[in-house]
Amino acid sequence: MHTRRPYHVEEAEKYCLEDDLVNLEVLDEDAIIRQLQKRYVDLLIYTYVGDILIALNPFQNLSIYSPQFSRLYHGVKRASNPPHIFASADAAYQCMVTFSKDQCIVISGESGSGKTESAHLIVQHLTFSGKANNQTLREKILQVNSLVEAFGNACTAINDNSSRFGKYLEMMFTPTGAVMGARISEYLLEKSRVIKQAVYIADDAGRVMHDITSKESYRRQFEAIQHCFRIIGFTDKEVHSVYRILAGILNIGNIEFAAISSQHQTDKSEVPNVEALENAASVLCISPEELQEALTSHCVVTRGETIIRANTVDRAADVRDAMSKALYGRLFSWIVNRINTLLQPDKNICSAADGMNVGILDIFGFENFRRNSFEQLCINVANEQIQYYFNQHVFALEQMEYQNEGVDAAPVEYEDNRPLLDMFLQKPLGLLALLDEESRFPQATDQTLVDKFEDNLRCKYFWRPRGVELRFGIQHYAGKVSYDASGVLEKNRDTLPADVIVVLRTSENKLLQQLFSIPLTKTGNLAQTRARVTAASRSLPPHFSAGRAKVDTLEVIRHPEETTNMKRQTVASYFRYSLMDLLSKMVVGQPHFVRCIKPNDDREALKFSQERVLAQLRYTGILETVRIRQQGYSHRILFEEFVKRYYYLAFRAHQIPVASKESCVAILEKSRLDHWVLGKTKVFLKYYHVEQLNLLLREVLGRVIVLQACAKGWLGARRYKRVREKREKGATAIQSAWRGYDARRKFKKISNRRSESAVHIQADRRSSPHAESSNGHAETSSNPPVTEKNPHPQAQSSPQGHDVFAGYPDKTCHAAPGHPGLSPSRGAPAKPGSENGLTQKQRTPHRRCQQPKMLSSPEDTMYYNQLNGTLEYQGSKRKPRKLGEVKVLDGEDEYYKSLSPVDSIPEEDNSAHPFFFPSSSKGASFAQH
Repeated sequence: MHTRRPYHVEEAEKYCLEDDLVNLEVLDEDAIIRQLQKRYVDLLIYTYVGDILIALNPFQNLSIYSPQFSRLYHGVKRASNPPHIFASADAAYQCMVTFSKDQCIVISGESGSGKTESAHLIVQHLTFSGKANNQTLREKILQVNSLVEAFGNACTAINDNSSRFGKYLEMMFTPTGAVMGARISEYLLEKSRVIKQAVYIADDAGRVMHDITSKESYRRQFEAIQHCFRIIGFTDKEVHSVYRILAGILNIGNIEFAAISSQHQTDKSEVPNVEALENAASVLCISPEELQEALTSHCVVTRGETIIRANTVDRAADVRDAMSKALYGRLFSWIVNRINTLLQPDKNICSAADGMNVGILDIFGFENFRRNSFEQLCINVANEQIQYYFNQHVFALEQMEYQNEGVDAAPVEYEDNRPLLDMFLQKPLGLLALLDEESRFPQATDQTLVDKFEDNLRCKYFWRPRGVELRFGIQHYAGKVSYDASGVLEKNRDTLPADVIVVLRTSENKLLQQLFSIPLTKTGNLAQTRARVTAASRSLPPHFSAGRAKVDTLEVIRHPEETTNMKRQTVASYFRYSLMDLLSKMVVGQPHFVRCIKPNDDREALKFSQERVLAQLRYTGILETVRIRQQGYSHRILFEEFVKRYYYLAFRAHQIPVASKESCVAILEKSRLDHWVLGKTKVFLKYYHVEQLNLLLREVLGRVIVLQACAKGWLGARRYKRVREKREKGATAIQSAWRGYDARRKFKKISNRRSESAVHIQADRRSSPHAESSNGHAETSSNPPVTEKNPHPQAQSSPQGHDVFAGYPDKTCHAAPGHPGLSPSRGAPAKPGSENGLTQKQRTPHRRCQQPKMLSSPEDTMYYNQLNGTLEYQGSKRKPRKLGEVKVLDGEDEYYKSLSPVDSIPEEDNSAHPFFFPSSSKGASFAQH
């Protein structure tokens, strides 16, 4: 939902009553023509007829299609800006998002009226409105139309860039309105234009450029197509294969045939120009001999026997043309299928079933040339079907609703073309059914076809001119059209011999093999999935190569396209299924109509031909459309759906109102609408009512969204605060536990090292002769006798051991302050030569590599008490920490410095200071000296 204010630009004009033809006071053809002409001269090419848009082709580039204008028409009221194609596209997008329903935009009009360009602009605005995070996807969708039109459009006498196929583009969106993919359906590709050039475009005006390589505009167009291939995602190998097949189609057209006269056979054909044949075979990567054999002969299987028959010159030319058309048609279908594969929605984002679609129909316009053939007949029948679809939604269904719901509304007369469609499509006596029936007879001719039409189609819509044998006329909704029946039967059969298919399957071009290994659908297009093709189906008939396996006849003819059976699918049957498939897609969505008008036949800017415009307004029913939009109610909504959709406007969000007339009246009165009518089960609204309701609903929902955003923001902030506090407490607990662990570890390390030092000092002191002589009696009286043997006899002192301290009579050893466990009495030097000392020395050997002796003397107790007091004092210096405060571990922390063993254990070399007692590892050697 877009709750912001609309974006305005300086070029935008204010809405006026003249923007909508429904607001005209005098409603007749002259008033409508004058209004359209006045706007066209001012370059206002768009005009509303209620909710329908009329677009006149300006035949020039206008600067009103930039992204700035897309922002101008995005999510705003239609009356806020002048009529525009972006407004119609945005109306479809907003309806899709608001109502979660598929939409369909139908673009109709004559050839050259600007339908293709209108489709481009609609795709551009929908891509802008449904912005997704995937920028590459948006770029791909914008290139789709340009690519398929490069292969499917052509120059005609009416239009330089005429669509020669029907295109239905479905843009897929997520439930929130973000574009997530696209899909194309193509119908009724005109394939006959690749085998010969139409007479009406090879005139003296020089519209066909023979030297296309030196023209700069063609070079730029080719580079644009290369860009489209690259952006959409085609690989270089695929593009190269496409160009090879296109080159093959052009080279096949250069193959000519000549008759061979012999004694027994005069209808055999050959290829006199071998170079053209070899060029085509080389480009298609097939054998030239096999290609020539497939073109000049055909294989017939009857009663289990294979019979090879030669083709006449005309028959060989038909096979050549059928081969070119099949290559072109299947290649075009493959390109469309490949685009659909590259643009399919990402399953990780949203499945296609959960999304919504906006379909855009861009189909060939109504045509009436000097010579109209089978192609123009199919095109005009398709336009009849689109006109009938328009009449049903604008006129028939609306007036039928008035009668069923008891609404008093004046009926509007309109031209119903349903009888004409029945003449074409009904069975068994419709025109297309009669054409298929005549195509099954081998001896039927175009003359017998026209005679059958005249005998069975007895209605006011069919007529046959006098004096012309192979002509018939049809009274279409857009006027009378005369058709030439020459070659209609052969075009409808569109026979491609199985021999040609087998040869093409042997191509070294993988893409070409794939094109003729996939079956065709009922609409005549290449199937999306690849069929399984056995090796036998790709082999050649026996007469092509004796060394290859025998062909499986049933495998060759398993698809309708690959058989010479007269009961196979025809172009008319493909056409009928195509119309059914197209309508099945269109009726699902809510329709939006864009009627394109061609202001003149000369393609000149600012030239307005009243006669041509009036003729188009008449057969498209614009005058009747204006009247029914003035008097009628274009939107009929069931009570239940209306209340479910708009109850926010009059009721509280938590209320569930009953789907009744009273609820509908409450909503309509609260919305302050007028000129609405209630039927038995439906609400009847004008075309502008729905837009007003949608704007009100968008405003209410915008307020709800703001409230939800505030509530969600507050809840999120509170949740984040809780998580942050929890994390801080967790960090504090972790740091506290680590500090406790680290302190205990360091204390234990210091305690162990001090205990070891005390043991070493005591051991060295007891091993000294002076200590033994002076304190021997005390040692004997205070300590129990040691009965264990000395494990280190070499550690006993020699008689000369007392000479070490003899040179230092004034250096009496006392307990150092750092070693409180050593008493002063024990620190006195022992007398030399004392037996007591020697005996004590022997009784208390050095306990190296053994468990240290437990200290239980009063001096030991005093040492530990002093140590504990020091730690308690140092611990009291620590400042208390607040709850939740994270203290950073600092190497200069006073508490940890106090636990450092540096002060307790000197690291100087003991050998340089004889005043200090040596360690246990050096005590023995010191005593021995």
